Amino acid sequence: MTLGGRRVVVLAEDGYEDVELWVPYYRLVEEGAEVVLAGHEKRTYTSKHSYPCEVDVTAATLKAKDFDAVVIPGGVAGPDRMRQHKEILSFVRSMDEGRKVVAAICHAAWVPISAGIVKGRRMTSYASVRDDCLNAGADWADKECVIDGNLITSRFPDDLPAFCRAIVSVLTK
Repeated sequence: MTLGGRRVVVLAEDGYEDVELWVPYYRLVEEGAEVVLAGHEKRTYTSKHSYPCEVDVTAATLKAKDFDAVVIPGGVAGPDRMRQHKEILSFVRSMDEGRKVVAAICHAAWVPISAGIVKGRRMTSYASVRDDCLNAGADWADKECVIDGNLITSRFPDDLPAFCRAIVSVLTK
């Protein structure tokens, strides 16, 4: 268990992509991390395929100093809803300012974009989010996983193995 003592937040919102939330969640738990589920409200969120996710805390209560990473799952609706909540964007921004891991997969690239942390950074995303990344000033690459310092991004569910390996790798440095 290489991540003992590490604390990670996984964000949830209605419409999240099931595997993009649960695969990193359980992979990080398997490595010994304490993983906290958070949403803009303390309630149960429903995935794109109707799988429930009951969060532990609200985003408004999160403090970057208490965590080592934040994982943002994709799914079109989930990240689109997440980026409309200032407390989520503020937390993601503060994680980046603290050089903590910010990991986003698929459409979740919208969240770091809306948090204003991608200008001048190298990243990837789902193909249809490419223009949003470029318009926000990022250097976009069509790769399964891109690591730019503390920012880790991947394109879609097929990239989950590389995405999870990258998160574990960066957190063990």
